[in-house]
Amino acid sequence: MLASEMIVSHQEKAFALLQADAEKILRLIKVQMDNLTMPQCPLYEEVLDTQMFGLSREIDFAVRLGLIDSKDGKAILDTLEKELSMLHDASLRK
Repeated sequence: MLASEMIVSHQEKAFALLQADAEKILRLIKVQMDNLTMPQCPLYEEVLDTQMFGLSREIDFAVRLGLIDSKDGKAILDTLEKELSMLHDASLRK
């Protein structure tokens, strides 16, 4: 395997792992909203803030390593925030 192919492989893996982490956060929050607490609950907000902070740090680390572009990292966070907002809005309509 050429060095450039290895770099691309690592970049693709890093991006896929970050997206998977974002999806885990979405599932965690969905389960919490469906079964445990409402969005107004401090526990919900604490879990959400902690998870989002952790993901943003992971993304920052991957950007600093040159594994993903900062705009791709921002897109992961933006997509997750939109999906979480839709979940929140749906829970308020229940």
